[in-house]
Amino acid sequence: MNAKSQGLLIPRFWNFLITGVVFAILFFVMVNFGLFGTLPDIKELENPNSALASEVLSEDGVVLGKYYRQNRTNISFKDIAPSVREALVATEDVRFFSHSGIDFRGLLRAVVFMGSEGGASTISQQLAKNLFSDKPKMKITRVLQKFKEWVIAVQLERRYTKEEIMAMYLNTVPFSGRSYGIKAAAGEFFNKEPSDLNTEEAAVLIGMLKAPSAYNPKRNPERSQKRRNVVMSQMVKAGFLREGTYDSLKTKNIKLDYQPAGEEGMAAYFRDVLAKDLEPWCEEHGYDLYKSGLRIYTTINSKMQRYAEEAALRHMKENQANFNKGWGKDQPWRYIENYKVIPGYIEKELKRTERYAALSKKFDGDETAILNELKKPVRMTVFSWRGDLDTTMSPYDSMAYAKRILHCGFIAVDPATAEVRAWVGGINHKFFQYDHVNKKASRQIGSTFKPFVYASAIDINKTSPCASFPREYTTFYGYGKPWTPRNSDGSSGGTLTMAQGLSRSDNLITAQIMKSLGPEAPETVIKMAERMGVEKGRIPAVPSICLGTHDLSPFEMAGAFTTFVNRGLWIEPTYLTRIEDKNGNVLAEFTEKKHDQILSEEKAYLVYRMLEGVVNHGTAARLRYRFGLQGSLGGKTGTTQGNADGWYMGVSTDLVCATWVGGDDPSIRFRTMAAGQGASSALPIYAYFMQKVMADPTLGITCPPLDPPSGPQTISSDCGPPEAGNYGEGNEVDEYGR
Repeated sequence: MNAKSQGLLIPRFWNFLITGVVFAILFFVMVNFGLFGTLPDIKELENPNSALASEVLSEDGVVLGKYYRQNRTNISFKDIAPSVREALVATEDVRFFSHSGIDFRGLLRAVVFMGSEGGASTISQQLAKNLFSDKPKMKITRVLQKFKEWVIAVQLERRYTKEEIMAMYLNTVPFSGRSYGIKAAAGEFFNKEPSDLNTEEAAVLIGMLKAPSAYNPKRNPERSQKRRNVVMSQMVKAGFLREGTYDSLKTKNIKLDYQPAGEEGMAAYFRDVLAKDLEPWCEEHGYDLYKSGLRIYTTINSKMQRYAEEAALRHMKENQANFNKGWGKDQPWRYIENYKVIPGYIEKELKRTERYAALSKKFDGDETAILNELKKPVRMTVFSWRGDLDTTMSPYDSMAYAKRILHCGFIAVDPATAEVRAWVGGINHKFFQYDHVNKKASRQIGSTFKPFVYASAIDINKTSPCASFPREYTTFYGYGKPWTPRNSDGSSGGTLTMAQGLSRSDNLITAQIMKSLGPEAPETVIKMAERMGVEKGRIPAVPSICLGTHDLSPFEMAGAFTTFVNRGLWIEPTYLTRIEDKNGNVLAEFTEKKHDQILSEEKAYLVYRMLEGVVNHGTAARLRYRFGLQGSLGGKTGTTQGNADGWYMGVSTDLVCATWVGGDDPSIRFRTMAAGQGASSALPIYAYFMQKVMADPTLGITCPPLDPPSGPQTISSDCGPPEAGNYGEGNEVDEYGR
């Protein structure tokens, strides 16, 4: 090349270089001003719009669970374990603390080696991508977006510290289908807080960032372990981990403590009910329950909730085994009149399913073809008391299997405040989402309704618990066909006091007391029940309600029974106290409670003392001699027609509890009354629960006696010495004889 050519080349080079630099500067200026699409403004940068899970907290400050579409909870830099920070920097951006948003050395390396030696995207750029950019569909759009991310990354670096940028990044990255952020991921895979993660756990989670599904330790443990070791080797190169430590850690298998996203936490059924209450409030006030990061404070006590769930699962496992043994290979769906199997029951239940509707379209309503298809085996996972069962079963057989499974509902309420302390809506929320506690979850309540009749007699007629009634048949007229209630064992004759009638749950005595209320007895009892929180119109005005032939819910029953302990004052049960935003600002407080003085202090006390008789020498006596419960306890057992539902109402000065047990629908029956009566099917859940709460000194549940009413006594309650014997083991007479 001659001198003249060299002289021309040098100016051209500098012209080209300067032009390129000027063009690059102009290009970034245009990007910054949004000529190639809008960029987030300063306000958006300072308040990144990432969806935050809303948390449900117990009254003792424990997070019961969350609401989210993407499980995400923000945490600060100091709450992230050093091992997580080091693994992130070593793997994703080794010069994170020295660059200003763009790693030019990494960029040059990526260009020279065409990405084979690693990419050049910094943590700041990835944060920009995660927070503010939609995923482009075309390559040219992706290139343009990359430039936007550079601009945003530089702006982030100007406005935030390195620690804040790292925390923001770890709070927003996805780790699984619904878990977003390091806090959610640590909880899902290791049941830990981010601050408690060790080196190998941190390496597992940071390794997932490359491809969350491919390196998911639950689904792909071997691949995840290899990726974990790559991350730890990078930590060695970056000087965060010693070679010897790495050699010892890399041979370890991944040890998970997996908590499925969406099912983690306590009180899953309660949280479902609470969500339905909260959604209208959120809509009215401009919040999204599933991404506004609300803090929702409830009256649930975390310890009592745990004890309630443990008690329910313990008894229901035993109960199911006895139920299966009782029926053997026979089917439990039976007519109430003759106990014969209901023909076509499974077919009828299948017709209610979405699968049946889809097949009906496919086969043009040909029921034979549909049924044949439903009897073909398929792979499925079903509930079992030994854990999730992966099996091959036809949809027809799986329906029959599911219908044999027993369910339960349990609620505990503080009678002084009517605040709900525990709520168990079923046996397994993953497989059975229907809640069996809330107001709409009504089932026939049996003899647990009898105290409403007795309370009405004490209130209206001032009947003494010591008043005697003949055990004679009583016929009610004027309500359609004449009705004459009987005891399930056919017994009659003699007399019993009102207190004895309740403790033995005698139907003939209850009918006599109902009759004593006059020609409008049903309306009188209904009025009292509705004043005690039962929804209006739920109870039909017929005499048979005295034996509980109608449907009510555990929620209503627990609320109503608090009246007998709370000096006759009914307070509407509550479970929500306040809502805060993500910054701790109080948005709403829920302190107003409906209340009504239903009974005088004296009359409420008399009902409570009769309920004590049910435990001390009546149908719930097994609480004493079998479960060894001490303290002042009252209660009422209940069993419904055809042994379909078992109930137990437990009352004390500390807690009022309602327990229900039964099948998926009232056609599912226990084989015998001994198995189906409330004292056998429902009472043990209450007993196991009370054993635990009374043994926990931190709860202060001692169940002291109810203080006698102040002032002169107007109704006699001195019935002499307690009756001998008990009626708690197989002698409950809560059914409806014909």
